[in-house]
Amino acid sequence: MQNWVRREHFEFYKNFDEPFFGLVADLDCTRLYETCKKEGLSFFLKYLHKTAESINQIEAFKCRIQGDNVVCFDTIHVSATVARQDHSFAFTFIEFSADYEEFRLVAEKEIEAVRNSCGLRVTENSERPDTIHFSALPWVRFTAISHPRNYRISDSIPKISFGQRYRHNKQHRVPVSIHAHHGLADGYHAGLFFEYLQNLLNT
Repeated sequence: MQNWVRREHFEFYKNFDEPFFGLVADLDCTRLYETCKKEGLSFFLKYLHKTAESINQIEAFKCRIQGDNVVCFDTIHVSATVARQDHSFAFTFIEFSADYEEFRLVAEKEIEAVRNSCGLRVTENSERPDTIHFSALPWVRFTAISHPRNYRISDSIPKISFGQRYRHNKQHRVPVSIHAHHGLADGYHAGLFFEYLQNLLNT
């Protein structure tokens, strides 16, 4: 901690009532969307994997506050909300793998478990700190978003949301938001995340 470049930033923001900041960016998802549509692939699972891949490239988003300490995890997994036919939703835990097929198989198993259950499915895995909180709002082309927070519980997990895909000229675009603890990250790291993610959406 004494040699950490963000030590003073962490000390400054850690006791804020609301230490999270949030940003929204519109990203170009044309190539990924058209590839998924052509090959019959899940657009949702593809961009979810690319989001997790981007997060795992940025150390600041792998850090978590635990008590008075900050730890950095080797790998960050995904705790995503998944919708049911009745318009309710539940939490999932999807272990990250750089290999998309491995990730897809785990994700599809979790999605099936949600569809065959009721309630939120709150588990030890869904509350693990070495995750990102992820949600998709395909009904809304948002320009800003906020998240419910329980201020009695220490929270330093980044929250990422994708909005409604839309057409702009010949492009497919999608709003993406990230909320992160300001003691661990700032706008530079959010900019890195959007840059990494845009590059992956282009491949």
